[in-house]
Amino acid sequence: MTHDIEKLKEWIGQKETDIDYVTIPAVNRLAATLDRDDPMPKFGDLLPIGWHSILFPRVVRHSQIGKDGHPERGDFLPPVPLPRRMFAGKRITIHQQLQVGDEVRRESTIQSVTPKTGRTGQMVFVTVKTDMIGPRGVAITEEQDIVYREEPAKGAPPPEPQPAPGTAVWQKIITPDPVMLFRYSALTFNGHRIHYDHPYVTGVEGYPERVMNGGLTTLLVFELARAHAKTPLKFIASRNVRPMFVNRPISVCGEPSADGKSAKLWTMDDQGALSLTATAEFQ
Repeated sequence: MTHDIEKLKEWIGQKETDIDYVTIPAVNRLAATLDRDDPMPKFGDLLPIGWHSILFPRVVRHSQIGKDGHPERGDFLPPVPLPRRMFAGKRITIHQQLQVGDEVRRESTIQSVTPKTGRTGQMVFVTVKTDMIGPRGVAITEEQDIVYREEPAKGAPPPEPQPAPGTAVWQKIITPDPVMLFRYSALTFNGHRIHYDHPYVTGVEGYPERVMNGGLTTLLVFELARAHAKTPLKFIASRNVRPMFVNRPISVCGEPSADGKSAKLWTMDDQGALSLTATAEFQ
């Protein structure tokens, strides 16, 4: 693995660009997926903060898809020789809001390839920095962490649950079902089989059910802040700490600071264990 890591570090600094558009149909479909009764969007409407997650899905030919449903490794992302790949967390800075109808340019750079050893064995974290640039300049800067890890040992116990980081002042209970995950995966062109393929996720990856999409969980945290905070988000740093599963209730929680300029945000699974934690700053 040491030799592999040195080869993988050659991917650091690799860049990729793309163009996408904030379209009326996509925004309307995300609102429906989130069960919102919003009016039909129109050109010039502000894109709700956090909804940029539907932009820039990774698109490759079907013959270039790996066995897990993700694109095969070694194009933009390095070919890490570990079997499991998941979203680990991100840091997002909102410089300005995008608008419906905007053409958006993405500029992504691989910032780091970092090996670590955890409870389940070897892991590799790949961090990608992305700037999303609209007609009025840079709108969003995002650093995303992707973790690759070994298969867990058969019968290995789950990680010890972590407690909530605060006292919930804001709270919403959501039970994601397979249709919600499927619709979000369709919107984001996410073919990762753990989100929809029950025989694969239980028989191959060993989870008890289809796994909640980490990007969707993060979006639900954005939505909680949007519903309760007095001013819009300008920065959020989130970390996924435990998988969650469909058909089980999720508690999406927040505790604002006394001055309202920041907040702790988190989600708890149906067993009361911390699954995502975040810190947020508001304008």
